Amino acid sequence: MSITNSGVSDQPPFQALIIDDDADRRETLRACLQFIELECHVFDFVSWLQQSRAFALDSVGVVLIGESSLPIALNKLVAELDRGPVIPKLLTCDWPELDQAAFAQSGILGVLAQPYRYPQLLDWLHQCALLRERGITEPRALPDMPGFVGQSAPIREIRHLIAQVAPRDISVLITGESGTGKEVVARCLHEHSPRRDGPFVPVNCGAIPSELLESELFGHEKGAFTGAISSRPGRFELANGGTLFLDEIGDMPLPMQVKLLRVLQERQFERVGGSKTLEVDVRIVTATHKNLELMIQDGQFREDLYYRLNVFPIEMPALRDRLEDLPLLINNLSQQLDETGSGRLQFHPAALESLRLHPWPGNVRELANLVERLSIIHPGGVIGVSELPPKFRHIEEPDPERYARPELPLQVDTEQPVVSAEVAAVEALPAEGVDLKAWLESHEQRLIHQALDATDQVVSKAARLLQIRRTTLVEKMRKYGIERQ
Repeated sequence: MSITNSGVSDQPPFQALIIDDDADRRETLRACLQFIELECHVFDFVSWLQQSRAFALDSVGVVLIGESSLPIALNKLVAELDRGPVIPKLLTCDWPELDQAAFAQSGILGVLAQPYRYPQLLDWLHQCALLRERGITEPRALPDMPGFVGQSAPIREIRHLIAQVAPRDISVLITGESGTGKEVVARCLHEHSPRRDGPFVPVNCGAIPSELLESELFGHEKGAFTGAISSRPGRFELANGGTLFLDEIGDMPLPMQVKLLRVLQERQFERVGGSKTLEVDVRIVTATHKNLELMIQDGQFREDLYYRLNVFPIEMPALRDRLEDLPLLINNLSQQLDETGSGRLQFHPAALESLRLHPWPGNVRELANLVERLSIIHPGGVIGVSELPPKFRHIEEPDPERYARPELPLQVDTEQPVVSAEVAAVEALPAEGVDLKAWLESHEQRLIHQALDATDQVVSKAARLLQIRRTTLVEKMRKYGIERQ
């Protein structure tokens, strides 16, 4: 918990307000608080009452109230101080009108008595800082971002951390399992930082061969190696003035870790094959699903680089630890697919219950893949348990009867007579022979048209009439260019 102004916070700096008519006590308290580098505002009661309305209380984290020579009631003084959020308070002398039971109602933690000792004073200030943070229900409001949704406690904590660190130009290390949305958080950090107008350049360190990674990051000069037919800037140059996101930093080979550390320390580098030193101004955000501390013990990751990157850690929660966000995530993903013309999916409560029981090893990425797959198979449909792929069915279908094949005869189109298997079997083979493939495809298309007409163009019902799977019918319709009317 940060007491001094050096801490990273989305709140104004923590300051103290001293109101006391005892001049010696005022100065003693000022000296003690300034010793621990806490900024103080000091008033006697007359001066305070003259300036209180113009004084901004946003930065005040604790009010120290001493003796008043004026006939002022403490409850009125407290009400004036708490014209905004309640500020923690400490009395520096006894106020007979206020008993211990009424302390909490007035935001008064207790009495700070002389002699003032460092451990006691620091403990009081720590309590005040905690109460001040808890009194703020939400950090600075952040606009919603695609893919970064949820109202669970872990996600609210992530939003709070983003609000704290986004304005600060320091390195952030995002950890968490694969598929938890680490790049989404990195983009959110960039878009809410002073560098938002600069470039955001992502690099997947695990997807680039080690022998090409140096050129990818730092660029190369013409002729630096075979195939270098022209000079090329690296990702550091492209990200100048913005944010460089190094994903899967745990996959970076040790020789490259040394070169990256030098760039972070000196903000300078040379292109591969070049001798000119280039200056760079980038913010580094990294991410990994690996345990870098264990890699340090095994000699696979440099400890000095780890501490350079891990100035401000953010750990992304797994989807199984934030299942209350599942409906919001599904709705967000369905909305994105609907905007591409895939149709908006609706999920039956039973299907949602089944999905809550899934372990989600692939986290949000696995969920996104599932929703996209379902939007292809059931565009604009309602997803029940039976529509889920088998591995996602963790409960029994609550109403299996609705999936029973209906006993509906095919409506016969007089212009396109049905050719049943029995009729086809007895048709005479022409003397000149027949193109069997074309003949079968012609009759297959005719039956598909009839099935769609008989079921009001509902693909799933047509598939039941034809006694084939819905996906099979969709593939055949695509093959023949058949569209629903």
